[in-house]
Amino acid sequence: MNKIFLSTVIGLTTLAFVNAAETQNQPEIGKPAPDFSLATGDGSQVSLKDFKGKWVVLYFYPKDFTSGCTMEAHNFQRDLAKYNEADAVVLGVSVDTAQSHKDFCAKEGLNFKLLADPDAKVSTEYGSVMDYKGSKLAARNTFIINPKGELAKVYTGVKPAEHSEQVLKDLAELKKS
Repeated sequence: MNKIFLSTVIGLTTLAFVNAAETQNQPEIGKPAPDFSLATGDGSQVSLKDFKGKWVVLYFYPKDFTSGCTMEAHNFQRDLAKYNEADAVVLGVSVDTAQSHKDFCAKEGLNFKLLADPDAKVSTEYGSVMDYKGSKLAARNTFIINPKGELAKVYTGVKPAEHSEQVLKDLAELKKS
């Protein structure tokens, strides 16, 4: 009986956790993407406006060094040449520190920029923040931003394993229109 009760509580907690992240209001497709300026692991600042004229894949993820986030980052890294061919830049955002990003990139061989959003301000602006045990984490959402700086596609509740392939496919379709 206790196992059934505990399973139900864990299931409901997980469901509430997922739904809280997915029911936030993301910026609207066709509208300008919220600008930002965040630190990278190398200490530089990156702003969305730095990429005007390029496609941007802006992905939010919960935490460096966790299994799902590592898988997602590896898949973006694996496909980085395809993103470059598509004239697209990949930017990852989490609430981790710039030092954590530097260590994560070094350990995992990542060659794209991870941006530190420790106060979750940008994550909140993109409707991609969730509360986990009293701490704010970035929710696993992705935004494709067109060369004019407008939102072209929004993904919520991303599944890390196949996400990069789906983004590349959708990016190719968006570029045709």
